[in-house]
Amino acid sequence: MRLTLSLSSVLAAVAAVLTLTACTPYRVDVRQGNHIDEAMLAQLQPGMTREQVRFALGSPLVADVFRTDRWDYVYRFKSGRGGKVEQRAISVFFVNDKLDRIEGDIEPPSGREVSESGARIIEVPGTKKN
Repeated sequence: MRLTLSLSSVLAAVAAVLTLTACTPYRVDVRQGNHIDEAMLAQLQPGMTREQVRFALGSPLVADVFRTDRWDYVYRFKSGRGGKVEQRAISVFFVNDKLDRIEGDIEPPSGREVSESGARIIEVPGTKKN
C-alpha cells in the first residue's frame, strides 16, 4: 500500500509538471525608440530646418551635445513570442542648421542611392556629393 501511495504521488507530481510546462506565459512585445519608416523619410528635403525635421521624424532619441550637427534615431523591437529582434538606426546630419544628408539602415524611398558598405547612406535630392 505504501508503494502504491508513493507511486500515485509521483504520477500526480509528473502530471502537474507536464500540465504547468504546457502553459507558456504571455510575453509582451517590447518597442523602444523612434519608429521611422520609408514614408517618413520621403518627407525630408534638403535644406529643411531642424524644426521641420523634428516635425517629420519626431524628437531624436540621441542628440549629442558634442556633435550638434547630428541626430540619431534608434528603434528596437523584440517580439515576446518568437524572440525576434529588429533594430534600426538612422542618423540625420545638418550643415549650418539645414538638413544635409541621412545615413542609416533603412531602405531609401523611391530608389535613392545606397552605398555598398554595411551602413546605408540615403542621398537627399538636391545635395552635392563630396
